[in-house]
Amino acid sequence: MSTRKEPRPLVVVGGAAQLNVMPFTRRDQMPLSIILARVSSNVVTRSAELKSTGVSSIKRPTRRYPTIAVCGLDCGLCPRFYTVGSSRCPGCAGLGFFDRHPSCSFITCCVRKRRLGVCSECSEFPCAKFKSAEEYRHIKESSSYPSAKRIIPNLFYIKEHGIRDFVEQQKKRISLLKTMIARFDDGRSRSYFCRAATLHDIVALKDSVKEATRVVKNEKINQNDMKSKAKILKAIINGIPLAD
Repeated sequence: MSTRKEPRPLVVVGGAAQLNVMPFTRRDQMPLSIILARVSSNVVTRSAELKSTGVSSIKRPTRRYPTIAVCGLDCGLCPRFYTVGSSRCPGCAGLGFFDRHPSCSFITCCVRKRRLGVCSECSEFPCAKFKSAEEYRHIKESSSYPSAKRIIPNLFYIKEHGIRDFVEQQKKRISLLKTMIARFDDGRSRSYFCRAATLHDIVALKDSVKEATRVVKNEKINQNDMKSKAKILKAIINGIPLAD
């Protein structure tokens, strides 16, 4: 007497979602229309979940706010964010990010696995991936990347006020940075201005730009003399204390 083999479980793949359909006998086999309806519902649910975190997909996520890295770095105040050409960085998981960068353990953990926007949205923050605020304050930094000194303060601000509020505050610094680059960058001062926009009090920084503009006008310095203009602004900024 032959024994009929049970059909293997059917796996239907739809986008990032998978639906495991249990085997059915001939008498009560699930119609294909129901299977497809359940897959569609599963995909829509996952899409809504991803949209709520500002992430477009899991494999190659594109984040809604790439100017703030998942780890807390100010990508919108980074020299490479303002570089022209193929070496420009679009920000953390911004459009085209994975075509230029290797994999990042913070993105893998925070975005791909936990489907969060930034690390401070995680119940385990701050985890072992992070240094202490004191260690970040004394870390040796590269002029090609944003300052790490604001990592912990940035993430705690987001934890308390939310990422949208943080981004609105960051936009003011980005706008001021763009002004400094456009009007005072001599081709060698972009990294300096990026660090200034990250670490200085924004009101003091605005006043510095106004003072530099006044000096340039009073001394009748040619507007195309970017070297002299950069020197004036940097001298003024060097005289103001860093923000706490």
